[in-house]
Amino acid sequence: MDASMATVSDHRGDIQPKGIDAYQGRCIEGKAFQVMIDNNLCFDIALYPYELVTYGETGQVCQNWMQYNLIKHYLEIMTQEQTLVVESGHPLGLFHSKADAPRVIITNSLMVGQFDNQHDWSVAAQMGVANYGQMTAGGWMYIGPQGIVHGTYNTLLNAARLKIGLAGNSDLRGILFVSSGLGGMSGAQPKAAEIAGAVAIIAEVDDSRIKTRHSQGWVQHITTKPEEAFNLASVAQKRKAPCSIAFHGNIVDLLEYAAENRVHIHLLSDQTSCHAVYDGGYCPAGITFEERTQLLERNVTKFRILVDETLKRHYSVIKQLVEAGSYFFDYGNSFMKAIYDSGIHEISRNGTNDKDGFIWPSYVEDIMGPELFDYGYGPFRWVCLSGKHDDLIKTDQAAMACIDVNRRVQDLDNYNWIRDADKNQLVVGTQARILYQDAEGRLKIALRFNQMVRDGEVGPIMLGRDHHDVSGTDSPFRETANIKDGSNVMADMATQCFAGNCARGMSLVALHNGGGVGIGKSINGGFGMVCDGSQRVDEILKSAMMWDVMGGVARRAWARNPNAIAACHDFNLHHASDAQVTMPYIADDNLIENLVKTEKNG
Repeated sequence: MDASMATVSDHRGDIQPKGIDAYQGRCIEGKAFQVMIDNNLCFDIALYPYELVTYGETGQVCQNWMQYNLIKHYLEIMTQEQTLVVESGHPLGLFHSKADAPRVIITNSLMVGQFDNQHDWSVAAQMGVANYGQMTAGGWMYIGPQGIVHGTYNTLLNAARLKIGLAGNSDLRGILFVSSGLGGMSGAQPKAAEIAGAVAIIAEVDDSRIKTRHSQGWVQHITTKPEEAFNLASVAQKRKAPCSIAFHGNIVDLLEYAAENRVHIHLLSDQTSCHAVYDGGYCPAGITFEERTQLLERNVTKFRILVDETLKRHYSVIKQLVEAGSYFFDYGNSFMKAIYDSGIHEISRNGTNDKDGFIWPSYVEDIMGPELFDYGYGPFRWVCLSGKHDDLIKTDQAAMACIDVNRRVQDLDNYNWIRDADKNQLVVGTQARILYQDAEGRLKIALRFNQMVRDGEVGPIMLGRDHHDVSGTDSPFRETANIKDGSNVMADMATQCFAGNCARGMSLVALHNGGGVGIGKSINGGFGMVCDGSQRVDEILKSAMMWDVMGGVARRAWARNPNAIAACHDFNLHHASDAQVTMPYIADDNLIENLVKTEKNG
């Protein structure tokens, strides 16, 4: 191996993303993807950078540094008539293609059905043939916790509107939100709550994560005492002032204090990494974070017993708080599935198995699904590849100009979000932004950005999205939790989304197993699209951006989701010349009952 292929961590330390012009490459896409990979692994973003883990405890860019260096090498020599194929972190090689084909196609941990379980995946991972890409880690499109800040902001606003009677144009002043986790994804919670106007208490057992979020300005106060946490919250609630508090301790201890002292919590959730509940993603109560780490190394059996005991306590105290008036929602982290798997089957909705979900809704089932995903709103995002903050400000202003605030309340929320995005200092890592938009909004903004690149107003821009979106992910306990026609257990939507984006020429296309909720529980896909200012990119955007969103809205409409049906009806009216979504015809139950009665009486 020559010097250029030496392990990056050996001689670079912190891998900071640079401006695109600082990278070697024979095509713009090859250089752009290097920016994205380095952003995934910089110290400001990556959870365990030396292990190539971006977030979620185990979500990796690839499996090892040799793969990393080989991928970087291929990206440097790749031309616009080649495609790099990456299989579970392994760069299979460069293959001849064409200019309007994807430059990179990535798959991660796509297990054959018989072996699609945690045990067999762990064996495959140890053998070096399976990589846990999470969602945007293995798809090279993570932009730090900003990505989930906007989703959490939207979730909290809509939860309060739906469940505690908040007016559509009001913020969350005086509302108390309690949850756990300050890691790569969960670390967005205090910041999102503040932006929405709420008071938030977030429990975290790892002091290093608390210090990181505090130094970034993403959480205001730190305490180790439940009483102090709730006192700080009470003062802020009375003042109607946004406030965020990190509680250094176990979420169960915090909630048991609230239950014993009758503290009213309006919105309640959890974001521990329960997709890896026995691998360190969930810390048992009664032991420190350091003791948890030692147990994982020395006595896994005892650790599992302690986890199950804590899950039982956690479930019990949430029941008490819900009965006292709190609205609890599962945040798609496999929390309720972990409780069910620990043996607490009463959490099952049908009392028999987990096929119909659980007694409390997931945030997608009750909030994000009907209020956002069914319309097509999802986590559209972009990266200014120049690395210039001025470019980001220009794109913020351009995106804001594309939003009609009078169309829906969701559009007003998103306008307010992007208007205040720079003031809220959301950037961690390179110059990136997230903005929830529907299909029409994403296309309008994407074409505007490409025009700006063409006119020399800004440098090249990478478009993408979180895989946690309208059509990119099939996950019965999360993204497809509000699909009730039985197809929530199918992976057709994510696979079709992946294949369709390949066919339409997205710059990068990815498909993973397990992101967010664990192996065997989801299939998810994402994309990256480099805006270079060309007419070629305009044509790809016009086809691919609408497909990427509307494929999922169409599937949700076929499942008889009212808002998705309305969105598809509008789509068919506006695109009658070049597209057509199959509309469902809802059966009239009364008509059927009358026909049966007539037949019996006849």
